[in-house]
Formats: sequence, structure tokens, C-alpha cells
Amino acid sequence: MGLSEGQLKAGLDAVAEIEPGFASALKIAGYPEPRIRPRGYGTLMRTIVGQQVSVAAAASMWRKFEEYAGPDLAPERVLEADFDTLRACGLSRQKQGYMRSLCELVVTGALDFDALPQDDEEAIAQLTQIKGIGRWSAEIYLLFAEGRPDIWPAGDLAVQAGLHKLLGLDARPSEKATRAMAEKWRPHRGATAIFTWHCYNNPAL
Repeated sequence: MGLSEGQLKAGLDAVAEIEPGFASALKIAGYPEPRIRPRGYGTLMRTIVGQQVSVAAAASMWRKFEEYAGPDLAPERVLEADFDTLRACGLSRQKQGYMRSLCELVVTGALDFDALPQDDEEAIAQLTQIKGIGRWSAEIYLLFAEGRPDIWPAGDLAVQAGLHKLLGLDARPSEKATRAMAEKWRPHRGATAIFTWHCYNNPAL
């Protein structure tokens, strides 16, 4: 469960008190809508399917995969499938490898989505055990599916570009600079990230 409307509002109000650029943008753009994804391995499986393909292609693959795996997306169905079965769903060899990595971790109990570590960095480390899941994907999962309030995807180009716009910076900040400047926004960095996406393409700003 992602951050609720109330959590987003409270977090952004707190950040706006110390950042005039955010306060001004809030008056123009308003508060963002919550971004919520289901908790569990299915959300990361869908992330893998959607990597490096168009939205339409990802939707087509996902529909075919769901028809094969069933509504509960049983990980055993992935592990027992041969290459051609998953290829018929549109899944490349690489995507199949990533999905098998995820499903093996779930089936063996090495990764329990109902008991991820409370420490964000430890949870990111567990999620990035999955082949094909890097830090950004892990952060997005924790923010949208678990609603962790202080997740800060500093490597996200839209977050960086949003800060460039909101804070009136001379240039888009680097990942290192993006991470450093957000320290003062703890523990509301998750709401701040969602707001940067909300503002990124807003022509009024």
C-alpha cells in the first residue's frame, strides 16, 4: 500500500515549510495523487515484464502471462515452464531469467514480501538479490507497494529534473547532489519524490 493522500499532504506541507520552491509549486500544481501498487512479488514480476519495452508491448505480454500463470501468479508455474511456453507469452530469454530468479527466491523462502526488513537499505539489498531488479526498481516497489515514507530514488532522472525546476537550479543535479540535498527533507522524502514527478511535466511551472 503506497502513501495515502493524507500522508502525501502532511509530508509535502512539512517540506514546503523549509523549501519556498516547493511551497510555490504546491499552490500552482496542487497535491499529487497517491501512487499505489499491490504488495507482493507480482508487482515486481510486472516490473520485469515492462522493462525496456513499450507500454502496449508490456500489457500484451502481461495479459498472455496471466492467462498462463493464473490470477494468483503462482511462482511454481514460472519455474515449471519451459522456454517455449514463456516465449509464447512474448517473454525474452533475459526476462525469463529474471522472472525465474524472483520466483526461486520466493519459493525457497529467501525472499518474503510479507517480512521485508524495516530498515530501508536492508530491504533494498534483499530486493536487489533478484536478477534484473536494481536499486531504482527496489526503491519504487518500497515507495508504491509498501508506502515507506522516506524512500528517495535519487538516481531517477525525472526526480533530478523536477528538482532542477522546483528549486531553480542552474542545471539538473547529479545523483550524488540529489541525494545530499534531500537529507534535510527526511523523513518525508517519499512524498517529495512523488511531488517531483507530479511537477516534472507540468507546463504551469
